[in-house]
Amino acid sequence: MPQTRIAAAAAHFGRDLPRSIARVEMIVRAAQKAAAALLVLPDAVLGGYLADLRSPDPDALPPALAPDAPEFRRIIGMLGELVVCLGYTELSGGRRYNSAICLNGDGVLGRYRKVHQPPGEALVYAAGDRIAAFDTPVGRLGMLIDYDKTFPEAARTLALDGARIIACLSAWPASITQRAPRLTQDRQSRLFDLYDCARAAENQVVWVSANQTGTTGGLRFLGQSKVVGPGGEVRSRTWAKAGLAVAELDVDAEIERARLVLRHLDERRPDLYLDK
Repeated sequence: MPQTRIAAAAAHFGRDLPRSIARVEMIVRAAQKAAAALLVLPDAVLGGYLADLRSPDPDALPPALAPDAPEFRRIIGMLGELVVCLGYTELSGGRRYNSAICLNGDGVLGRYRKVHQPPGEALVYAAGDRIAAFDTPVGRLGMLIDYDKTFPEAARTLALDGARIIACLSAWPASITQRAPRLTQDRQSRLFDLYDCARAAENQVVWVSANQTGTTGGLRFLGQSKVVGPGGEVRSRTWAKAGLAVAELDVDAEIERARLVLRHLDERRPDLYLDK
């Protein structure tokens, strides 16, 4: 049975674009050395995330890149057969989007604009209007961005669109209002892990979660990147520090095994669900 090595990265990315690209290259090389076929990087890899979610400073926002920015061509040149998902601030039509892009050495495989936004982020970014899966060399894949995973409907939409792997790219911080002395005790840390495992199990898909580490302004990021199997079990994780979580699995075989008796997507009752 074909085995696929999947890597989820935890790392810090700031405003300096050349430094961000150098860090991407370092992680790409590590993933290639580990023989990974898919690498998921965090949200806001190119230029970092917001420094303040309560009142973002309009003069200190992440740099915004056009959809065809030369930075993507540089990254494409590193990849070869490796499929990579990464996040950035997109500028299109005069509007900013918190976006993700999926690449390999052949070019762009897929794009996504974050749909669900916490209040502070909505002051800076326009919301995306589409959730859809797309085909890649590692199988049909969908992308979400941090807060999206709070909404079961987002992951379910991708699963119904045939996604076998869902990549969730995050710049997910520790609690702003209820700070804990240790990240392991933090409320947001617990929720981050809970959502990762629940979204994988309820949709019976492989879930790849990548998150930033370190600090930006008043935000302290959790790390905790991981690969989760279709039964909701964590197959590999980084905990709070920077690193690479790598797991090897037969994606199709494990999904079919998870769905052997209980097939959640087939057993839904949409006729009874509220559609608004």
